[in-house]
This record gives sequence, structure tokens and C-alpha cells, in this order.
Amino acid sequence: MHSIPPSLKTPSITGIVTDSYPILHEIFQLGDFVIGEIVSLFLLFRFSTNFIKQPSSQLIKEVIAVPKNYQDILAFVFALQEIRKNPTILPNVTLGFHIYDAYHSNRMTYKSSLDLLSSQHISAPNYRCDLQNNLMAVIGGMYSEISLSLATIINTYKVPQFTYGSLDSSMKEKTLFPFLYRMVPDDIHEYTGILHPFLRQITFNNSAGETIRFDENQELIAAFDVTNWVTFPNQSFDRIKIGSLNPWAPKGKELTIQDESIVWHGKFNQSLSVVPISVCNDNCYPGYSKKKKDGEPFCCYDCIPCPEGKISNKKDMDFCIECAKDHYSNLDQNKCIPKVMSYLSYQEPLGITLALSAIALTLITALVLGMMMKNQDTPIVKANNKSITYILLISLLLCFLCSLLFIGEPERVICLLRQTAFCIIFSVSLSSVLAKTIIVALAFMATQPGSRMKKWLGKRLANSIILSCSFIQAGICTLWLSISPPYLDTDMDSLSGKIIVECNEGSVFMFYCALGYMGFLAIISFTVAFLARKLPDSFNEAKFITFSMLVYCSVWLSFVPTYLSTKGKYLVAVEIFSILTSSAGLLICIFPPKCYIIVFRPDLNKRDQLIRVGNKTI
Repeated sequence: MHSIPPSLKTPSITGIVTDSYPILHEIFQLGDFVIGEIVSLFLLFRFSTNFIKQPSSQLIKEVIAVPKNYQDILAFVFALQEIRKNPTILPNVTLGFHIYDAYHSNRMTYKSSLDLLSSQHISAPNYRCDLQNNLMAVIGGMYSEISLSLATIINTYKVPQFTYGSLDSSMKEKTLFPFLYRMVPDDIHEYTGILHPFLRQITFNNSAGETIRFDENQELIAAFDVTNWVTFPNQSFDRIKIGSLNPWAPKGKELTIQDESIVWHGKFNQSLSVVPISVCNDNCYPGYSKKKKDGEPFCCYDCIPCPEGKISNKKDMDFCIECAKDHYSNLDQNKCIPKVMSYLSYQEPLGITLALSAIALTLITALVLGMMMKNQDTPIVKANNKSITYILLISLLLCFLCSLLFIGEPERVICLLRQTAFCIIFSVSLSSVLAKTIIVALAFMATQPGSRMKKWLGKRLANSIILSCSFIQAGICTLWLSISPPYLDTDMDSLSGKIIVECNEGSVFMFYCALGYMGFLAIISFTVAFLARKLPDSFNEAKFITFSMLVYCSVWLSFVPTYLSTKGKYLVAVEIFSILTSSAGLLICIFPPKCYIIVFRPDLNKRDQLIRVGNKTI
């Protein structure tokens, strides 16, 4: 490289700062007329601009040469020397040249273009100060992008530009670039010459001994070598073949690379045998997706974890993929796992506990029923209307058994039966309690002088109350089944990793109508029992009924908000608990006093003894 003599350097122009962004590589020779050339011989790696820390005093981090492009400079200089030697070409005129390196950069191409038009090393276009280049033409560049950047500056000053490389189709418009001349044929002519039949059938060997021929699509059948330019400490170069690219090789074997033979440049600040990372951050591993950083290059991104229900199973995925409905993402968000079926089963502790409780209460109810039937002729059983007592105990027994329908994997028939069966059976229980309470109140009123209530007493009244109240609930359930019956359903969204197998109630309105009707019966029973709780009768059950209805109302009032806020098998467990608790409330609050007298105090199970006890206690 030639350097600029100190005598040719000019002082700074007033008002214009000296060149703080110099071009490090240039070749020139003085002459009457100057021809410029823009080449791309070197690659510059500059220090990145960072406003957080003190900037480096050096602008250039590293310079890498592309030796192959040096032949362009040699050809250009050789041509000018031949012209200068020949006296018949440009007589009495000395032809000089000025060569600038654009460093494969548009920014440096603009800088080089302005330097060609200005005084030596002073970017002052449109000013004539000190030594001004007598620029006649510019040659360059080799690449379309560099040619476009050069033409943007040069054409403004009507300086001819001769390019010898490829051109973008937009640069062929003469109205936009009237001073741009292409010195090589258009590439399209080469392809046109290949659509000829003679060339389609031609086969020959090139200088490397390789066979050159064309396929049926008139495409060149050729392979390419993958080479590695290795720079040695003494600044010498060597080209080493490390692989090949053969488009006609078997699928998957088109590109072969010998990784162990690659020598990476020392600028990557790592082992020469380790593949450098071409991004500004580490990979996004499975379970994460890429999110571009605003205002930074495309290779800079953040790694954000996949949301619940989505995964990424490869590195550097642009977005997470959603699992199928019957699958869910694992904890690492890199795999979809099949969801498990969730329902209250007999194999888990909760289901076993509730099932054993239902069976135990069923056995206790059967024991009480057997005890009542065995002692059906005793005063304490007769005094409380034994037929209603039997109906109540049988309905309670069925309620306990009905709760078992809620345990286990739901089925279509079970979904149809379990809610309606419970509502009807428990309504029979409440109707029996209501009948007991009304009969107690009427029995006391019938003992009053001149009362006509005696004709209302008896089995007919009790049976009418039980049947009418039960039939109303049966009608509600029948309407429910005919309009929108319960059905087998699956819920894949409420619980993570689980598919809830459940019985959908169908019409929620009809479900609450059935519950509301039972609540209505309980409130009436509670009211009548509360008013009759102090009636002077030894066999008065009103106190116990009042307390049992209080328990029932408390249980089912707390059930509603719990039902609305619980999902899955725990919702079923809450309903079973409510059934068992409310039914057990009736059993425990009404029958233990009778069982106590029958079992432990049979001496009191006599009419005269009960009347005597009643007179003392009530």
C-alpha cells in the first residue's frame, strides 16, 4: 500500500473538523486526470457503541483481508500502466488513479465516494479548496449493494460510473442512474444461451478434471467445495477443503461438513475448534420461546417461559405450541402428558371414608327399624304412629344407600338416577316428619273440649300428607328429566392435568327447584314443630323434630355456596356429606330417646309409666 506524502496533506478548512473517521486503506497515483475505484478488499470489525461505559479510544477492533479481491486492484493498476506506456493513447496526458476500500460496508462506500470528490482526506463536497481531484470516472463496485450506494453519490455529480459486478434490476433504469454503465453482459443472457439444445446435451471436463453437464431441466449438474480460509500468525493464508455441497446427492446427504477440520478465527475469543455462537445471547431451551428485544438486532431476544398448557420441545422456538385438550404440559413445559381421569372412586381414602360412613349409617338405620318393628306393640312405638315411623326409617335407609350412587366412575344411567332418586326419597323423609309434626299438633287440639279435630286424626291424614308432598317432588323430577335431564360430561379445563368425569345436572334451574322444594318442606316442619314443642304430651316429638330440621337447614344452606365454588370429585364429596349429615340428623335427633327406653328402660315402656313421666317432665 502507498501512503500519502506529508507535502500533499492539506490543513483543515475553517468551520470543518478534521477527518475523525478515516479510510485506512487507499492507493493513489497523481495525474492530470484521475480515475477512481471502489473495491472491497478488507472487512472491518469495529467496537460497538455503548453509552453505558466509557467508549474505547480505538475505532477499529480487527481487520480481515479477502485476498481473492486483490486481483481487481492488480488488473486496474496494470491497465492504467499499459495506457501510460502507450504514447498513442492519451498523448501529453498523465492518467492517475485513486483506489479506496469500501470494507463491504454501505457507510464506508458513502465515505469513499465523498473523498473521491473532495480534496485529499477532507470531506467537503461542492467546495474547491487546496488540491482538488480531477475525477473523470469511477469504477465499482463488485456487488450490487455497493454499486447502488456508490451511484447514489456519484450520479449527483454526473461522474460516469462503470460497474463490473452483478446489478439489481432496479439499477438498470436509465432515468434513475443515467451515468451508470455495466461492463459485463447481463446474467440473463447466460441463462438464455443455456434454453439452446446444443448446450443442453454438451458434456466436457473443466481444468480441475471435473465433468460438466446439464440435466433435463437445463440446470448445471455440479457440486461445490466448502472451504475454510485459515490465517496464520505471519499473515499468510491457506484454503482448506472441509466439505462439499452436492444438490444431487441422496436426501439428507447434500451437505457434508468435517467439523473437526474447521479452524475458527481468533476474534471469536474461544477455542479454535468450538463453533461460535452467532447470536447476542444464549439459546432458548425447551420450555421457553423467543421474544424479540425492541430496538436490537433480530438475533437478540429474550427467553420467556411457556404459559400453562403450552410447551416448546426444541431450542429457539419462536412460539410455544398448545397441548391437545386431553393433554397438559409438564412442569418443565417441554412435553405434553395425557390427563388423568378424575372422579370420586372407591380406591381413594375420601371415597372409602364416605362409603363406609354410608354403610354404617344404613346398618344403624336397619337396626333401629328392626327394633321398632320388634317392639311395634309397645306404647312408645304406637304413640308415635308406627306406620309413619316405618316410612321415615325406610326412606332414611334408602337415602344412605342413595349416596353410594355418587361414588365411582359416573355412567349415563347413574347420572339420570342419582339426583332425582335422592330428591324424591328425601322428600318422603321430610314428608313423614311433616306428617308426624302435624299429627302431634292436631292430637293436642283434639283433646280440647268441643274440638272437631278428632275426625282428622288417623292414618288417612298421615298418608295423604306423605303422598301429596312426595308426588309434588316426583312431578318436579319428571319435568326435569323431560326438559333437560342430567347427562355424563367431561371437564378438561377446570383442573390442571385432569379430566373431570362428572354428571352434569342439565337444567340447573330444575336442580335448584328440587332442592328448594325440600327446603320448603323442612321450613314448614320446623315452624310447626317449633310451635308444638311445649305441648303437654309425653309422646311429643316436636322438640326433636325442631332440632333435626334446624340441622337439616344448616347443612343445606352451607351446601349451596360450597357447591358453587367447588369442582371435580370434591364437589361430589360435599354433596354426599350433605346427604349423610342431613339424613343422620333426622335419625339421631328423633330416634335415640325411643331406643334408649326400649333397650335400657323397658320398665318405662308402659302406658301408665309414660303418662307419669310425662306429667313430671312436660
